[in-house]
Amino acid sequence: MEKIIDLVTAGQIRNDLPEFHVGDTVSVSVNVFEGEKERIQIFKGIVMGIKGGGISKTFRVRKIANGVGVERIFPINSPRIAKVEILKHGIVRRAKLYYLRGLTGKAATKIKEKKKVAKVIETITEKVTEPVVQTAAVQESIES
Repeated sequence: MEKIIDLVTAGQIRNDLPEFHVGDTVSVSVNVFEGEKERIQIFKGIVMGIKGGGISKTFRVRKIANGVGVERIFPINSPRIAKVEILKHGIVRRAKLYYLRGLTGKAATKIKEKKKVAKVIETITEKVTEPVVQTAAVQESIES
């Protein structure tokens, strides 16, 4: 029985979404059906928690709209999610950020950001390792 369940759920798990973590600021594009019309609604906020596993995995996103905190839970494998964009990578020390509910103002949305140090180091080493080309005038001045 377990093998049958695994086979059915394996075909429904999505692999096209980027890997994100708790504390990241994301923009979730969701297909919304209103009557016969369909449109995409964007929900931007901080990932407060990731729960479950496999086909039932969900994540909770919180944003502040007009001074009121709004939380929404999205199933990761839902076909209604068009895309997830990661806007910022955050640094947090908790698996669930429920303490953000008690904060107001800027403190409710402010989370430390990961710095992109590796890319900066690569560009610096590329600039340093470029070969120095000496012109004929420089070589003559060195010889004399």
